Amino acid sequence: MGRNLVKQIREENLMSKAELARKAGVSPLTIDRVEKGMNCRMETKRKIILALGYKLSDKDKIFPED
Repeated sequence: MGRNLVKQIREENLMSKAELARKAGVSPLTIDRVEKGMNCRMETKRKIILALGYKLSDKDKIFPED
């Protein structure tokens, strides 16, 4: 399971899992799984990166082990 900074960034932005899920167009369960380091599709990562307010070029800052 990979490490990522989704939870840390989400909490720094004072955003709930539900809010991030809504912005990203995915389920809160998906956000929960991603934050726990489980694998997800590239499309899901793309949606999360954009929903957190980052550019796709910042992918390595959020998902460093990919």
